[in-house]
This record gives sequence, structure tokens and C-alpha cells, in this order.
Amino acid sequence: MLTKLLKISCTSRQCTFAKPYQAIPGPRGPFGMGNLYNYLPGIGSYSWQKLHQAGQDKYKRYGAIVREVIVPGQDIVWLYDPKDIATLLNERDCPQRRSHLALAQYRKNRPEIYKTTGLLPTNGPEWWRLRAQLQKELSAPKSVRNFVCQVDGVTKEFLRFLQESREGNAIDMLPKLTRLNLELTCLLTFGVRLQSFCPKEQDSDSRSTRLMHAAETTNSCILPTDQGLQLWRFLDTPNFRKLSQAQSYMEGVALELLEENIKNGSEGTSLISTYLKNPELDRSDVVGTAADLLLAGIDTTSYASAFLLYHVARNPEVQQKLYQEARKVLPNSKEQLSMDALRTDITYTRAVLKESLRLNPIAVGVGRILNQDAVFSGYFVPKGTTVVTQNMVACRLEQHFHDPLRFQPDRWLQHRSALNPYLVLPFGHGMRACIARRLAEQNMHILLLRLLREFELIWSGSDGELDVKTLLINKPDAPVLIELRSRKE
Repeated sequence: MLTKLLKISCTSRQCTFAKPYQAIPGPRGPFGMGNLYNYLPGIGSYSWQKLHQAGQDKYKRYGAIVREVIVPGQDIVWLYDPKDIATLLNERDCPQRRSHLALAQYRKNRPEIYKTTGLLPTNGPEWWRLRAQLQKELSAPKSVRNFVCQVDGVTKEFLRFLQESREGNAIDMLPKLTRLNLELTCLLTFGVRLQSFCPKEQDSDSRSTRLMHAAETTNSCILPTDQGLQLWRFLDTPNFRKLSQAQSYMEGVALELLEENIKNGSEGTSLISTYLKNPELDRSDVVGTAADLLLAGIDTTSYASAFLLYHVARNPEVQQKLYQEARKVLPNSKEQLSMDALRTDITYTRAVLKESLRLNPIAVGVGRILNQDAVFSGYFVPKGTTVVTQNMVACRLEQHFHDPLRFQPDRWLQHRSALNPYLVLPFGHGMRACIARRLAEQNMHILLLRLLREFELIWSGSDGELDVKTLLINKPDAPVLIELRSRKE
């Protein structure tokens, strides 16, 4: 036992007298049976759909590192200290995650379609084989800038769609933003327009609406199937059944759009066209990638954009600065937005998005399965442990940010060098960071510039703070009601 107390930290390579893993504070549950009961509706004080609140409570009770036993043999270590977060995420080899387990099972059951379980749940060398080939088109700044013209064109159509929808009243922006990001995802991935802004596609049984519903259903089933007893491994549970039905529909649309792309000669600048020409990827790899891009591309950016517009609408002084920057890069709103302007002239727009993602990140944090033993906050944590950062909680603590609950984009312009880079990680970090981060940020920058150039945003929702509903990714827990007032030149 004594030998386990003396460990070598793989990041500092210095001898560290570490306290034992069992001594990490945190909830164990009655009689060591686990804390799962505390997440049961109507019984426990926590909720899978309010993980940020549970994380805040654990921080207050136990401190900057927490070990939670969900069920015996299924532990999660939560990290709140940016130094510990840096230690976790500066990993070597292939970073491992424990996520999307039921999605992986669904794909394993369909070997005639999928070669792997895809980028989201796969670990190890097979994950890196896919990542290395896919990231060339999604992560390189030059490749991402090639999409500016297409995204700008669709965004201008979206503004006309909003103009027709508002009728002088406030609009719930989230379902509108979901249509925008569905349209952009299909255009950039497959080179296909779904025409999701047209009246026919807004019907409940249309392809656009069903895709939007299938993506949200899948995301809402990930956490309940990842955590707890995982009975879906043995039984056809309701959550696994809902996930399977949603994925079956998304898979069918992905195959349909893929065939349409091939039929058109695989020409053009779409991602799938490029992947089909890559000799290192076979058809099954491309099908899995198409399904992953549909799943990740619709809701993630929509939820983040909804929080972004919420914060801008509630802060008129921020909005005025944004408007001035939008006029600078778009002196004539009818002209095309240039790639050069996006690269050099939108400093404040970038700061606004950064601040929105600080207060309302895409997820509560970043998860890993340790590839090797580690030491966090003086505690030994063994290889194979599931460790999850609590960035959303850490970003709202006074020791890290002055006036932390205030929306203040200028902090990223005036004091950025003093801020710890491991606090705000909305897209993850390192080798396993979100593969489409640059594309998602670019799309949101274009949306913000176009929207503020044309409209003044007036918050019309509740007076209280808009909170988060955790569906693996963070969704607004109430309608994002915003009135759009046309600007006068």
C-alpha cells in the first residue's frame, strides 16, 4: 500500500507524495452502493438534466476534486482546478473517452453499414486513423475559410426567413437556429440544400423537421444510457429504443444524401466529396462520418448560438459595439462578407463569442479515461479512471474571473494574458478537441455580424437568467424569445 502513495506525475516528472485514491472526498451513496439514487426523479437532489447545478453543489461540499461513486465499480472523478485540468488534457498517445456507449452498441449491431463506431465513441488507434484523415478538411484554417461564401449566402437567406417569421412579435430563436444549422450542415457536408426555410419543410413530417427531432432525441438519450446500470446492454430499454429509432432515421438520410452526392459526380467542395476521394477512407468510414456530422452539427451550434444571442440581446452596450464592427466589415449589407475581414477585422465579435462560451459552454466539461496513473490536487488517481472536468462551474468562480456572472467581452481584450487558458474549453482541448471547432466558430461569427447589421435584438423572455438543460450538450431550458427590430441606416 505504501508504494501506491509514492507516485511519479507523468506531466511534471517529479516525485509526488500523493494521498490515496480512496481518500478523495465525494459522495459514495449509502452503504457504498453508489450515488445513482441521488439522480432519480422525485427522489434525489441531483438531475442528469442539471449537471451544472450538481457540479456546483459538489464543489461547495467537497472542494476542487471530487470522487463520485455512481454505482459500485463506476466512479467519476470531477476536476475544478485549472491546474488539474491542464494535467488531464495534456495527455499523450490517443486520448480516450467514455461517452456515446449506446450509440456505439447500435453501430456495432449494424456491421453491414458501419466499419467502426465513429469518431464520437471510438478509442485507440482506430480513432486516430479516422481523426487523422478527417481533420484535414475540418480543422485547417485555410480549408474552413473556403466555406465562407456558402455560409454567408445561407445566412442571408436565414435573415429573410426571420423577417417573414417575426410579424412584429418576439421569436423563439432556438428552433429557427436549428433550421439554419441543419441547412448549413447538409450543405457543407453533402453539398445539398434541404430548403429547410421553406413552408413545406416546416411541417412536422418533413425531412428537415424529422432530422431536427432525431438529432435532439439522440443527444437526449446519451447521458441516461452512458450512466447508471446500463440495462440497455441486456434489454431493449425505452432510451435505447428511442436512440435506435432516431439514429435509424438519421442514418437513412445520410445514406440518401451520400448517394445523391455520388450521383452528382462527387464534384464540388463538400466534405463528403473530399472524403470519398481519400484512398485512406472506405465507404463505411464515410457513412459513419456523415452520420456523425449530422448528429454533432445540428444541435451543438444551435444551442451555443441561442445562448450567444441571449447574452447580446440582454446587453445593449455590447450590442452597439457589435453593430459598429458589423458596419465596418459590411458597409453595404448586400455585399458578400470577405474572408479577409473575418480573419482580421472582427476582434470584438470574437470576444463576444468567447465570453458567451465562458458562461454557457457547449458542455459542462471534458471527459477522459486515464491512459496512465496521474496525480490531481495531491491525490493519486489510477489508470482507467473516468475523469471529467467541471469547466462550466470553474468559469463562474470569483477566484478565476472578476465579477464572474457578468457578461463582459472586454475581459478577453484587456486582460486575456492573465486568464488561465484551461478554464474556457468549450470545444475540448488537444488531440481530441472538437474536429469542427473552427467551422462552428466561423459560422457563429457570420451569423452574429449579419444579424446585428440588420436588426437590433430586444430580449423578450423572462426576467431571470436563462438556465441550462443538460442533454449531453447544454440546451436553453426556456424559449429564447427575442424581438428583431430593423435598423435604420
